[in-house]
Amino acid sequence: MSRAFLIVLDSLGCGGAPDAEAFGDAGANTLGHIIAARQGFLKMPNLAALGLGAALTHSSGLASPWPVPTHGAWAVAREISNGKDTPSGHWELAGVPVPWDWHYFLNENPAFPPYVMATVAQFAGGSLANCHASGLPVIEAFGAEHMRSGLPICYTSVDSVFQIAAHEERFGLQRLYDLCQNLAPVLHEMKVGRVIARPFIGSVEAGFQRTLNRKDFAIDPPSPTLCDWVQDAGRDVHAIGKIGDIFSMHGITRCRKGTDSDLMVHLADDMRNAPEGSLTFANFVEFDTLFGHPRNPEGYAQALEWFDAEIGSVLAQSRPDDLVIFTADHGNDPTWRGSDHTREQVPVLVHCQNLSVKDRALGNIQFQDVAATVAQHLAVPALGDGRSFL
Repeated sequence: MSRAFLIVLDSLGCGGAPDAEAFGDAGANTLGHIIAARQGFLKMPNLAALGLGAALTHSSGLASPWPVPTHGAWAVAREISNGKDTPSGHWELAGVPVPWDWHYFLNENPAFPPYVMATVAQFAGGSLANCHASGLPVIEAFGAEHMRSGLPICYTSVDSVFQIAAHEERFGLQRLYDLCQNLAPVLHEMKVGRVIARPFIGSVEAGFQRTLNRKDFAIDPPSPTLCDWVQDAGRDVHAIGKIGDIFSMHGITRCRKGTDSDLMVHLADDMRNAPEGSLTFANFVEFDTLFGHPRNPEGYAQALEWFDAEIGSVLAQSRPDDLVIFTADHGNDPTWRGSDHTREQVPVLVHCQNLSVKDRALGNIQFQDVAATVAQHLAVPALGDGRSFL
């Protein structure tokens, strides 16, 4: 029996999605444009050796700044779900394309319909903001009034989300979670993907800072995913990062969170100690949240270099039969207009010491093929339409 590790570098698209124009993203290329911003220098020897540069060239035609792959195998995955959001990408990687269109709130003021805000008022007495905004600016704009009134700050973004910011002490962390949980059924009925608790601390005088106690209340996947397939076979499924929230803990045995630095420690621990037959499913989100949405290509580049430097020692602890797959859920080109995700293909990089393939270049695959490949490796039934690429 062997183990599998599915590791998502959140938003690391590699351009070239055939339907990108329909999303307003023709020409977006997260990895390619980061390399261009660095004038061709991006130090990522570990993922490059698995085929990261080859995947970029195959997807978008851009030249790779790295030598040809030396081990592992690579592919480029396309998404069929009609979206470029977190749940769509992760669910489809786990074998379940999204069968509906998500609801997005228009960039109007107010952003939310009256009945939604009436539900907020029912549980919290009222609200502030009711607009499209980024997390830190909206807290700065409404933080003083929030501290005075005790009312939650409600806002959204280009994603299918309803976000609520509140002070952990003034409003209460558990009260914030309870509010989001009570609102979630109303928003999920509208096909809004997530209600997100965004707690913060601080004061008007000293400034406010968001904490790590974010919690996503996501709509349930429409059918059993890879996580359920593995758990139903009697195996452990370890979630790292926001995976537990994305899948509403369905099929998850254990979930550990933290900063991306913390998550790397958790991943290394699982690489050493996860039981035979288990799946570790990890999401490293800071590429997306700290550098993609704020449009910071240099910060994104530094984060990629950090990840690659750290992952080398983690992979060195893998067992001969372990299957390790690196991929992404969508793009978020830090040089692109606006602050939205970008519709892109994603690299799929395979590490396995005992891997036996005739050709390291596996070409084009579907997101759901990743789930089928993991299921085949773990010898558990795959319930989706994907096909193993190994």
